[in-house]
Amino acid sequence: MTWEPRSEHDTVLVISFGGQYAHMISRRVRDLGVYSEVMPYTRATEEAVRARAPKALILSGGPSSVYEPNAPSIGPWVLELGVPVLGICYGHQLLAKLAGGSVERGVGEYGRTRVVLLRDDPLLEGWGKEEDVWMSHADYVASPGRGGEVLAVSEGTDYIAAMRLGDGVYGVQFHPEVRHTEKGRLLLANFLFKVAKVRPTWRVEGLAERLIEEVRGQVPEGEKALIAVSGGVDSTTAAVIAKRALGDRAVVVFVNHGLLREGEAEEVLAALRGLGLNPIYIDASERFLSALKGVTDPEQKRLIVGRLFAEVFEEVARSDPSIRWLVQGTTYPDVIESGAEPGADRIKSHHNVGGLPERLGLGVIEPLRYFYKDEVRRLALSLGVPEGIALRHPFPGPGLAVRVIGEVTEEKLRVARRASKIVEEELRRAGLYDRVWQAFAVVGDDRWVGVKGDRRALGYIVTIRVVESEDGMTADWARLPYDLLQRMASRITSEVPEVVMVTYAITTKPPSTIEPV
Repeated sequence: MTWEPRSEHDTVLVISFGGQYAHMISRRVRDLGVYSEVMPYTRATEEAVRARAPKALILSGGPSSVYEPNAPSIGPWVLELGVPVLGICYGHQLLAKLAGGSVERGVGEYGRTRVVLLRDDPLLEGWGKEEDVWMSHADYVASPGRGGEVLAVSEGTDYIAAMRLGDGVYGVQFHPEVRHTEKGRLLLANFLFKVAKVRPTWRVEGLAERLIEEVRGQVPEGEKALIAVSGGVDSTTAAVIAKRALGDRAVVVFVNHGLLREGEAEEVLAALRGLGLNPIYIDASERFLSALKGVTDPEQKRLIVGRLFAEVFEEVARSDPSIRWLVQGTTYPDVIESGAEPGADRIKSHHNVGGLPERLGLGVIEPLRYFYKDEVRRLALSLGVPEGIALRHPFPGPGLAVRVIGEVTEEKLRVARRASKIVEEELRRAGLYDRVWQAFAVVGDDRWVGVKGDRRALGYIVTIRVVESEDGMTADWARLPYDLLQRMASRITSEVPEVVMVTYAITTKPPSTIEPV
Protein backbone atom coordinates (compact mmCIF):
# COMPACT_ATOMS: atom_id res chain seq x y z
CA MET A 1 0.00 0.00 0.00
CA THR A 2 1.67 3.21 -1.14
CA TRP A 3 1.08 6.62 0.38
CA GLU A 4 -1.44 8.91 -1.29
CA PRO A 5 -1.48 12.54 -0.11
CA ARG A 6 -5.20 12.96 -0.79
CA SER A 7 -5.89 10.46 2.01
CA GLU A 8 -4.49 13.00 4.49
CA HIS A 9 -5.04 16.41 2.88
CA ASP A 10 -8.02 18.31 1.50
CA THR A 11 -7.68 17.88 -2.26
CA VAL A 12 -8.58 20.13 -5.18
CA LEU A 13 -8.99 18.28 -8.47
CA VAL A 14 -8.04 20.15 -11.66
CA ILE A 15 -9.78 18.72 -14.73
CA SER A 16 -7.57 19.30 -17.77
CA PHE A 17 -9.13 20.05 -21.15
CA GLY A 18 -5.81 20.22 -22.94
CA GLY A 19 -4.91 23.75 -21.97
CA GLN A 20 -1.29 24.62 -21.40
CA TYR A 21 -2.16 26.05 -18.01
CA ALA A 22 -3.66 22.98 -16.24
CA HIS A 23 -0.47 22.23 -14.31
CA MET A 24 0.04 25.91 -13.63
CA ILE A 25 -3.40 26.02 -11.99
CA SER A 26 -2.48 22.98 -9.91
CA ARG A 27 0.80 24.55 -8.86
CA ARG A 28 -0.89 27.82 -7.88
CA VAL A 29 -3.25 25.83 -5.65
CA ARG A 30 -0.30 24.09 -4.01
CA ASP A 31 1.46 27.44 -3.59
CA LEU A 32 -1.51 28.39 -1.41
CA GLY A 33 -0.89 25.34 0.79
CA VAL A 34 -3.60 23.11 -0.67
CA TYR A 35 -2.90 19.70 -2.22
CA SER A 36 -4.05 19.39 -5.83
CA GLU A 37 -4.13 16.76 -8.56
CA VAL A 38 -4.69 16.93 -12.32
CA MET A 39 -7.09 14.58 -14.10
CA PRO A 40 -7.50 14.55 -17.92
CA TYR A 41 -11.12 15.14 -18.94
CA THR A 42 -11.10 11.75 -20.70
CA ARG A 43 -10.93 10.09 -17.29
CA ALA A 44 -13.21 12.49 -15.45
CA THR A 45 -16.32 10.36 -15.10
CA GLU A 46 -18.61 11.13 -12.18
CA GLU A 47 -17.53 7.87 -10.54
CA ALA A 48 -13.81 8.62 -10.97
CA VAL A 49 -14.16 12.15 -9.61
CA ARG A 50 -16.22 11.09 -6.61
CA ALA A 51 -13.63 8.39 -5.86
CA ARG A 52 -11.02 11.13 -5.38
CA ALA A 53 -13.32 12.85 -2.84
CA PRO A 54 -12.20 16.36 -3.84
CA LYS A 55 -13.18 19.37 -1.76
CA ALA A 56 -13.37 21.45 -4.94
CA LEU A 57 -13.05 21.15 -8.72
CA ILE A 58 -11.32 23.49 -11.15
CA LEU A 59 -11.99 23.09 -14.88
CA SER A 60 -8.99 24.24 -16.94
CA GLY A 61 -8.75 26.12 -20.20
CA GLY A 62 -8.30 24.34 -23.53
CA PRO A 63 -7.77 25.03 -27.24
CA SER A 64 -11.19 23.79 -28.43
CA SER A 65 -14.59 25.45 -28.87
CA VAL A 66 -17.40 24.01 -26.77
CA TYR A 67 -19.83 24.01 -29.70
CA GLU A 68 -17.58 21.97 -32.01
CA PRO A 69 -18.51 18.33 -32.69
CA ASN A 70 -16.69 16.02 -30.24
CA ALA A 71 -15.44 18.98 -28.20
CA PRO A 72 -13.89 17.96 -24.86
CA SER A 73 -16.56 17.79 -22.20
CA ILE A 74 -17.78 16.22 -18.99
CA GLY A 75 -21.33 15.49 -17.95
CA PRO A 76 -23.84 17.91 -16.41
CA TRP A 77 -23.34 16.01 -13.16
CA VAL A 78 -20.55 18.48 -12.43
CA LEU A 79 -23.20 21.11 -11.63
CA GLU A 80 -24.82 18.79 -9.09
CA LEU A 81 -21.69 17.29 -7.54
CA GLY A 82 -22.15 19.13 -4.27
CA VAL A 83 -18.66 20.63 -4.16
CA PRO A 84 -17.56 24.10 -5.31
CA VAL A 85 -16.52 24.34 -8.96
CA LEU A 86 -14.45 27.00 -10.74
CA GLY A 87 -14.29 27.00 -14.54
CA ILE A 88 -11.42 28.88 -16.20
CA CYS A 89 -11.56 30.02 -19.85
CA TYR A 90 -12.75 26.89 -21.70
CA GLY A 91 -13.99 25.54 -18.36
CA HIS A 92 -16.00 28.75 -17.89
CA GLN A 93 -17.60 28.31 -21.31
CA LEU A 94 -18.30 24.62 -20.70
CA LEU A 95 -20.11 25.38 -17.44
CA ALA A 96 -22.30 27.91 -19.25
CA LYS A 97 -23.13 25.38 -21.96
CA LEU A 98 -23.97 22.67 -19.40
CA ALA A 99 -26.25 25.13 -17.60
CA GLY A 100 -28.14 25.94 -20.80
CA GLY A 101 -26.35 29.22 -21.52
CA SER A 102 -24.90 30.33 -24.83
CA VAL A 103 -21.31 30.50 -26.08
CA GLU A 104 -20.59 32.46 -29.25
CA ARG A 105 -17.65 33.32 -31.46
CA GLY A 106 -16.32 36.80 -30.70
CA VAL A 107 -13.54 39.07 -31.91
CA GLY A 108 -11.17 37.50 -29.39
CA GLU A 109 -9.31 38.90 -26.40
CA TYR A 110 -5.61 38.17 -26.03
CA GLY A 111 -3.24 39.50 -23.42
CA ARG A 112 -3.91 42.15 -20.81
CA THR A 113 -7.59 43.10 -20.62
CA ARG A 114 -9.60 45.24 -18.22
CA VAL A 115 -12.71 43.81 -16.58
CA VAL A 116 -15.48 45.71 -14.83
CA LEU A 117 -17.13 44.23 -11.72
CA LEU A 118 -20.93 44.45 -11.65
CA ARG A 119 -21.66 43.06 -8.17
CA ASP A 120 -19.92 41.95 -5.02
CA ASP A 121 -19.22 38.27 -4.42
CA PRO A 122 -16.97 36.25 -2.10
CA LEU A 123 -15.01 35.05 -5.15
CA LEU A 124 -14.01 38.63 -5.99
CA GLU A 125 -13.54 39.92 -2.46
CA GLY A 126 -10.65 42.40 -2.41
CA TRP A 127 -11.01 43.28 -6.10
CA GLY A 128 -11.59 46.84 -7.19
CA LYS A 129 -14.34 48.07 -9.49
CA GLU A 130 -11.95 47.57 -12.42
CA GLU A 131 -9.03 45.19 -12.63
CA ASP A 132 -6.51 44.06 -15.26
CA VAL A 133 -6.56 40.35 -16.14
CA TRP A 134 -4.98 38.05 -18.73
CA MET A 135 -7.24 36.77 -21.50
CA SER A 136 -6.63 34.23 -24.26
CA HIS A 137 -9.88 33.34 -26.04
CA ALA A 138 -11.90 33.76 -29.23
CA ASP A 139 -15.26 32.44 -27.96
CA TYR A 140 -17.18 34.12 -25.17
CA VAL A 141 -20.11 33.42 -22.87
CA ALA A 142 -23.10 35.46 -24.04
CA SER A 143 -25.51 34.19 -21.36
CA PRO A 144 -24.72 32.13 -18.25
CA GLY A 145 -27.69 29.77 -18.30
CA ARG A 146 -30.08 28.61 -15.59
CA GLY A 147 -29.88 30.63 -12.41
CA GLY A 148 -26.69 32.32 -13.55
CA GLU A 149 -25.54 35.75 -12.37
CA VAL A 150 -23.05 37.92 -14.22
CA LEU A 151 -20.36 39.16 -11.83
CA ALA A 152 -18.06 40.97 -14.27
CA VAL A 153 -17.71 41.83 -17.97
CA SER A 154 -14.83 42.83 -20.20
CA GLU A 155 -14.58 46.61 -20.45
CA GLY A 156 -16.59 48.02 -23.34
CA THR A 157 -18.26 44.68 -24.18
CA ASP A 158 -20.98 42.35 -22.96
CA TYR A 159 -18.53 39.44 -22.78
CA ILE A 160 -19.09 37.71 -19.45
CA ALA A 161 -15.76 37.77 -17.61
CA ALA A 162 -17.04 36.17 -14.38
CA MET A 163 -20.30 34.44 -13.44
CA ARG A 164 -21.91 32.43 -10.67
CA LEU A 165 -24.16 29.45 -11.40
CA GLY A 166 -25.90 28.70 -8.16
CA ASP A 167 -24.20 27.95 -4.87
CA GLY A 168 -20.41 27.59 -5.20
CA VAL A 169 -20.24 27.14 -8.99
CA TYR A 170 -18.27 29.86 -10.77
CA GLY A 171 -16.73 30.59 -14.13
CA VAL A 172 -14.12 33.17 -15.16
CA GLN A 173 -13.10 33.87 -18.74
CA PHE A 174 -9.64 35.10 -17.78
CA HIS A 175 -6.67 33.18 -16.35
CA PRO A 176 -6.22 33.82 -12.59
CA GLU A 177 -3.31 31.36 -12.52
CA VAL A 178 -0.95 33.54 -14.58
CA ARG A 179 1.07 36.35 -13.06
CA HIS A 180 -0.33 38.90 -15.51
CA THR A 181 -3.73 38.71 -13.78
CA GLU A 182 -2.77 41.07 -10.99
CA LYS A 183 -5.23 39.74 -8.40
CA GLY A 184 -5.44 36.21 -9.72
CA ARG A 185 -3.81 34.68 -6.65
CA LEU A 186 -6.36 36.49 -4.47
CA LEU A 187 -9.23 35.11 -6.56
CA LEU A 188 -7.90 31.55 -6.20
CA ALA A 189 -7.45 32.05 -2.47
CA ASN A 190 -11.02 33.35 -2.20
CA PHE A 191 -12.28 30.30 -4.06
CA LEU A 192 -10.30 27.87 -1.91
CA PHE A 193 -10.80 29.40 1.51
CA LYS A 194 -13.99 31.50 1.36
CA VAL A 195 -16.05 29.42 -1.07
CA ALA A 196 -14.70 25.84 -0.74
CA LYS A 197 -13.38 26.30 2.81
CA VAL A 198 -10.48 23.88 2.28
CA ARG A 199 -7.69 23.52 4.82
CA PRO A 200 -4.17 24.64 3.77
CA THR A 201 -2.17 21.71 5.15
CA TRP A 202 0.10 20.87 2.21
CA ARG A 203 3.80 21.49 2.92
CA VAL A 204 6.46 19.40 1.18
CA GLU A 205 9.26 20.29 3.57
CA GLY A 206 7.69 18.12 6.26
CA LEU A 207 7.30 15.02 4.10
CA ALA A 208 10.86 13.72 3.92
CA GLU A 209 10.49 11.14 6.71
CA ARG A 210 7.18 9.93 5.26
CA LEU A 211 8.84 9.29 1.87
CA ILE A 212 11.79 7.52 3.48
CA GLU A 213 9.44 5.23 5.40
CA GLU A 214 7.46 4.50 2.23
CA VAL A 215 10.59 3.36 0.35
CA ARG A 216 11.74 1.31 3.32
CA GLY A 217 8.38 -0.43 3.42
CA GLN A 218 8.45 -1.29 -0.29
CA VAL A 219 11.81 -3.09 -0.40
CA PRO A 220 11.89 -6.36 1.58
CA GLU A 221 14.91 -7.26 3.70
CA GLY A 222 17.63 -8.89 1.64
CA GLU A 223 16.69 -7.07 -1.55
CA LYS A 224 18.42 -4.05 -3.08
CA ALA A 225 17.35 -1.08 -5.18
CA LEU A 226 19.25 0.40 -8.13
CA ILE A 227 19.23 4.19 -8.48
CA ALA A 228 20.55 5.86 -11.63
CA VAL A 229 21.75 9.35 -10.71
CA SER A 230 22.48 12.10 -13.22
CA GLY A 231 23.38 14.81 -10.73
CA GLY A 232 20.11 16.63 -11.35
CA VAL A 233 17.78 17.52 -8.50
CA ASP A 234 15.17 14.83 -9.25
CA SER A 235 17.43 11.78 -9.37
CA THR A 236 19.66 13.05 -6.55
CA THR A 237 16.70 13.68 -4.24
CA ALA A 238 15.28 10.24 -5.04
CA ALA A 239 18.71 8.72 -4.31
CA VAL A 240 19.01 10.51 -0.95
CA ILE A 241 15.57 9.24 0.08
CA ALA A 242 16.45 5.69 -1.01
CA LYS A 243 19.85 5.75 0.70
CA ARG A 244 18.37 6.90 4.00
CA ALA A 245 15.67 4.28 3.71
CA LEU A 246 17.82 1.34 2.67
CA GLY A 247 21.39 2.14 3.62
CA ASP A 248 23.86 -0.10 1.79
CA ARG A 249 20.97 -1.81 0.00
CA ALA A 250 20.64 1.33 -2.16
CA VAL A 251 22.98 0.90 -5.14
CA VAL A 252 23.63 4.36 -6.57
CA VAL A 253 25.13 4.52 -10.07
CA PHE A 254 26.46 7.57 -11.90
CA VAL A 255 27.28 7.06 -15.58
CA ASN A 256 29.43 9.55 -17.48
CA HIS A 257 28.23 9.27 -21.08
CA GLY A 258 30.72 11.82 -22.38
CA LEU A 259 27.93 14.32 -23.02
CA LEU A 260 28.09 16.22 -19.73
CA ARG A 261 28.78 19.90 -19.22
CA GLU A 262 32.22 21.31 -18.46
CA GLY A 263 33.51 20.01 -15.10
CA GLU A 264 30.17 18.32 -14.41
CA ALA A 265 31.38 14.78 -13.74
CA GLU A 266 33.78 15.97 -11.03
CA GLU A 267 31.20 18.31 -9.48
CA VAL A 268 28.48 15.66 -9.39
CA LEU A 269 30.77 13.00 -7.92
CA ALA A 270 31.92 15.36 -5.18
CA ALA A 271 28.33 16.31 -4.33
CA LEU A 272 27.09 12.71 -4.29
CA ARG A 273 29.98 11.59 -2.10
CA GLY A 274 29.36 14.54 0.20
CA LEU A 275 25.79 13.30 0.65
CA GLY A 276 27.07 9.86 1.62
CA LEU A 277 25.66 8.19 -1.48
CA ASN A 278 28.98 6.51 -2.41
CA PRO A 279 28.05 6.12 -6.07
CA ILE A 280 29.43 3.53 -8.44
CA TYR A 281 31.10 5.65 -11.13
CA ILE A 282 31.15 4.31 -14.66
CA ASP A 283 32.97 6.25 -17.38
CA ALA A 284 31.27 5.07 -20.56
CA SER A 285 32.22 8.10 -22.66
CA GLU A 286 33.99 6.15 -25.38
CA ARG A 287 31.13 3.66 -25.65
CA PHE A 288 28.49 6.40 -26.12
CA LEU A 289 30.50 8.66 -28.44
CA SER A 290 31.47 5.71 -30.62
CA ALA A 291 27.81 4.71 -31.02
CA LEU A 292 26.85 8.30 -31.92
CA LYS A 293 29.51 8.66 -34.59
CA GLY A 294 27.93 9.62 -37.92
CA VAL A 295 24.41 9.91 -36.46
CA THR A 296 22.64 13.18 -37.30
CA ASP A 297 18.94 12.48 -36.68
CA PRO A 298 18.00 13.89 -33.24
CA GLU A 299 15.51 11.15 -32.41
CA GLN A 300 18.08 8.49 -33.27
CA LYS A 301 20.58 10.19 -30.98
CA ARG A 302 18.06 10.09 -28.12
CA LEU A 303 17.28 6.43 -28.77
CA ILE A 304 20.96 5.46 -28.89
CA VAL A 305 21.72 7.24 -25.62
CA GLY A 306 18.67 5.66 -23.95
CA ARG A 307 19.59 2.19 -25.21
CA LEU A 308 23.17 2.45 -23.99
CA PHE A 309 22.09 3.73 -20.58
CA ALA A 310 19.80 0.73 -20.28
CA GLU A 311 22.63 -1.62 -21.26
CA VAL A 312 24.99 -0.15 -18.67
CA PHE A 313 22.42 -0.33 -15.88
CA GLU A 314 21.41 -3.82 -16.94
CA GLU A 315 25.03 -4.93 -16.56
CA VAL A 316 25.08 -3.50 -13.04
CA ALA A 317 21.74 -5.09 -12.14
CA ARG A 318 22.71 -8.52 -13.48
CA SER A 319 25.95 -8.43 -11.52
CA ASP A 320 23.97 -8.59 -8.26
CA PRO A 321 20.89 -10.89 -8.16
CA SER A 322 19.66 -9.17 -4.99
CA ILE A 323 18.90 -6.00 -7.00
CA ARG A 324 15.13 -6.32 -7.42
CA TRP A 325 14.02 -2.68 -7.54
CA LEU A 326 14.62 0.46 -9.60
CA VAL A 327 14.21 3.89 -7.97
CA GLN A 328 13.41 6.74 -10.37
CA GLY A 329 13.07 10.50 -10.01
CA THR A 330 9.77 10.67 -11.92
CA THR A 331 7.84 13.85 -11.05
CA TYR A 332 4.11 14.59 -11.16
CA PRO A 333 3.92 16.15 -14.66
CA ASP A 334 5.79 13.10 -16.03
CA VAL A 335 3.20 10.79 -14.51
CA ILE A 336 0.22 12.70 -15.88
CA GLU A 337 1.69 13.26 -19.36
CA SER A 338 2.52 9.56 -19.74
CA GLY A 339 -1.07 8.57 -19.05
CA ALA A 340 -0.20 6.89 -15.75
CA GLU A 341 -1.64 8.03 -12.44
CA PRO A 342 -0.23 8.14 -8.91
CA GLY A 343 -1.13 4.99 -7.06
CA ALA A 344 -1.61 2.95 -10.23
CA ASP A 345 0.19 -0.38 -10.56
CA ARG A 346 1.33 0.03 -14.14
CA ILE A 347 4.36 2.12 -15.05
CA LYS A 348 4.65 3.41 -18.59
CA SER A 349 7.88 2.63 -20.38
CA HIS A 350 8.30 6.40 -20.88
CA HIS A 351 9.33 6.59 -17.23
CA ASN A 352 11.68 3.64 -17.31
CA VAL A 353 15.33 3.42 -18.27
CA GLY A 354 14.92 1.89 -21.71
CA GLY A 355 12.43 -0.73 -20.51
CA LEU A 356 14.90 -2.03 -17.93
CA PRO A 357 12.29 -2.92 -15.27
CA GLU A 358 10.34 -5.10 -17.71
CA ARG A 359 13.40 -6.98 -18.99
CA LEU A 360 14.77 -7.72 -15.55
CA GLY A 361 11.47 -7.97 -13.68
CA LEU A 362 12.37 -5.07 -11.40
CA GLY A 363 9.79 -3.32 -9.26
CA VAL A 364 9.64 0.44 -9.76
CA ILE A 365 9.70 2.98 -6.93
CA GLU A 366 8.95 6.65 -7.65
CA PRO A 367 9.16 8.62 -4.39
CA LEU A 368 8.70 11.97 -6.16
CA ARG A 369 5.67 11.00 -8.25
CA TYR A 370 3.37 13.49 -6.47
CA PHE A 371 5.64 16.53 -6.68
CA TYR A 372 6.33 19.39 -9.07
CA LYS A 373 9.88 20.50 -9.81
CA ASP A 374 9.79 23.48 -7.45
CA GLU A 375 8.48 21.20 -4.70
CA VAL A 376 11.29 18.71 -5.37
CA ARG A 377 13.78 21.56 -4.96
CA ARG A 378 12.32 22.49 -1.57
CA LEU A 379 12.24 18.85 -0.53
CA ALA A 380 15.88 18.47 -1.62
CA LEU A 381 16.96 21.44 0.50
CA SER A 382 15.08 20.01 3.50
CA LEU A 383 17.07 16.77 3.02
CA GLY A 384 20.36 18.65 3.05
CA VAL A 385 21.05 18.47 -0.69
CA PRO A 386 23.49 21.33 -1.53
CA GLU A 387 22.04 24.34 -3.34
CA GLY A 388 24.38 23.64 -6.26
CA ILE A 389 22.34 20.48 -6.94
CA ALA A 390 18.94 21.53 -5.58
CA LEU A 391 18.80 24.73 -7.64
CA ARG A 392 20.65 23.37 -10.66
CA HIS A 393 19.11 24.03 -14.06
CA PRO A 394 17.39 21.05 -15.72
CA PHE A 395 19.66 19.10 -18.06
CA PRO A 396 18.38 16.63 -20.69
CA GLY A 397 19.11 12.93 -20.23
CA PRO A 398 20.90 12.68 -23.60
CA GLY A 399 23.06 15.59 -22.44
CA LEU A 400 24.86 17.70 -25.01
CA ALA A 401 23.77 15.29 -27.75
CA VAL A 402 20.60 17.37 -28.06
CA ARG A 403 22.46 20.69 -27.89
CA VAL A 404 24.79 19.72 -30.71
CA ILE A 405 22.86 19.87 -33.97
CA GLY A 406 23.87 17.20 -36.47
CA GLU A 407 26.64 14.74 -35.76
CA VAL A 408 28.15 14.78 -32.29
CA THR A 409 31.88 15.45 -32.69
CA GLU A 410 34.60 16.15 -30.16
CA GLU A 411 35.03 19.65 -31.61
CA LYS A 412 31.34 20.56 -31.37
CA LEU A 413 31.13 19.11 -27.87
CA ARG A 414 34.07 21.26 -26.85
CA VAL A 415 32.39 24.36 -28.32
CA ALA A 416 29.03 23.62 -26.65
CA ARG A 417 30.68 22.92 -23.28
CA ARG A 418 32.81 26.04 -23.16
CA ALA A 419 30.15 28.38 -24.56
CA SER A 420 27.54 27.06 -22.11
CA LYS A 421 29.95 27.49 -19.22
CA ILE A 422 30.52 31.12 -20.20
CA VAL A 423 26.76 31.73 -20.33
CA GLU A 424 26.35 30.26 -16.84
CA GLU A 425 29.32 32.20 -15.42
CA GLU A 426 28.03 35.51 -16.73
CA LEU A 427 24.53 34.86 -15.40
CA ARG A 428 25.95 34.07 -11.96
CA ARG A 429 28.09 37.19 -12.05
CA ALA A 430 24.96 39.23 -12.85
CA GLY A 431 23.00 37.52 -10.07
CA LEU A 432 20.50 36.08 -12.56
CA TYR A 433 21.33 32.37 -12.68
CA ASP A 434 18.79 31.35 -10.03
CA ARG A 435 16.11 33.56 -11.61
CA VAL A 436 15.97 31.72 -14.95
CA TRP A 437 14.86 28.16 -15.69
CA GLN A 438 17.58 27.13 -18.13
CA ALA A 439 20.56 28.71 -19.84
CA PHE A 440 22.86 27.08 -22.37
CA ALA A 441 24.51 27.33 -25.77
CA VAL A 442 23.73 25.36 -28.92
CA VAL A 443 26.07 24.63 -31.84
CA GLY A 444 25.26 23.12 -35.23
CA ASP A 445 26.88 22.63 -38.61
CA ASP A 446 26.21 26.08 -40.06
CA ARG A 447 29.27 28.31 -40.45
CA TRP A 448 29.80 32.07 -40.63
CA VAL A 449 32.66 34.04 -42.08
CA GLY A 450 34.45 36.29 -39.61
CA VAL A 451 37.72 38.08 -39.03
CA LYS A 452 40.14 37.05 -36.29
CA GLY A 453 43.57 38.57 -35.96
CA ASP A 454 43.19 40.47 -39.26
CA ARG A 455 42.62 37.17 -41.04
CA ARG A 456 39.53 35.63 -42.58
CA ALA A 457 38.01 32.93 -40.37
CA LEU A 458 35.22 30.46 -41.03
CA GLY A 459 33.66 29.43 -37.75
CA TYR A 460 30.65 28.05 -35.94
CA ILE A 461 27.46 29.91 -35.09
CA VAL A 462 26.54 29.54 -31.42
CA THR A 463 22.98 30.23 -30.25
CA ILE A 464 22.42 31.24 -26.63
CA ARG A 465 19.14 30.03 -25.11
CA VAL A 466 17.98 31.47 -21.77
CA VAL A 467 14.38 30.93 -20.70
CA GLU A 468 12.12 31.70 -17.78
CA SER A 469 9.62 29.05 -16.68
CA GLU A 470 8.03 27.53 -13.60
CA ASP A 471 7.66 23.92 -14.67
CA GLY A 472 9.20 23.64 -18.15
CA MET A 473 5.79 23.04 -19.73
CA THR A 474 5.63 26.60 -21.02
CA ALA A 475 8.54 29.03 -21.22
CA ASP A 476 9.39 32.57 -22.22
CA TRP A 477 12.75 33.83 -23.41
CA ALA A 478 14.59 35.86 -20.79
CA ARG A 479 14.87 39.60 -21.46
CA LEU A 480 18.53 39.85 -20.47
CA PRO A 481 20.26 43.24 -20.40
CA TYR A 482 22.04 44.06 -23.65
CA ASP A 483 25.37 44.61 -21.92
CA LEU A 484 25.13 41.10 -20.38
CA LEU A 485 24.44 39.56 -23.80
CA GLN A 486 27.36 41.55 -25.19
CA ARG A 487 29.72 40.18 -22.52
CA MET A 488 28.57 36.63 -23.25
CA ALA A 489 29.07 37.05 -26.99
CA SER A 490 32.46 38.73 -26.61
CA ARG A 491 33.77 36.05 -24.27
CA ILE A 492 32.50 33.20 -26.46
CA THR A 493 34.09 34.54 -29.65
CA SER A 494 37.30 35.36 -27.76
CA GLU A 495 37.65 32.22 -25.66
CA VAL A 496 36.25 29.67 -28.11
CA PRO A 497 38.36 30.15 -31.23
CA GLU A 498 36.11 27.97 -33.39
CA VAL A 499 33.20 30.45 -33.00
CA VAL A 500 32.74 33.66 -34.99
CA MET A 501 29.03 34.39 -34.56
CA VAL A 502 26.72 34.38 -31.51
CA THR A 503 22.93 34.68 -31.70
CA TYR A 504 20.19 34.81 -29.03
CA ALA A 505 17.00 32.70 -29.23
CA ILE A 506 13.84 34.75 -28.64
CA THR A 507 11.06 32.23 -29.24
CA THR A 508 8.65 31.11 -26.53
CA LYS A 509 7.42 27.59 -25.72
CA PRO A 510 5.06 26.99 -27.45
CA PRO A 511 5.53 27.16 -30.42
CA SER A 512 9.19 26.23 -29.88
CA THR A 513 10.57 23.78 -27.35
CA ILE A 514 13.22 24.76 -24.81
CA GLU A 515 15.82 22.31 -26.08
CA PRO A 516 16.64 22.46 -29.82
CA VAL A 517 15.94 18.77 -30.51
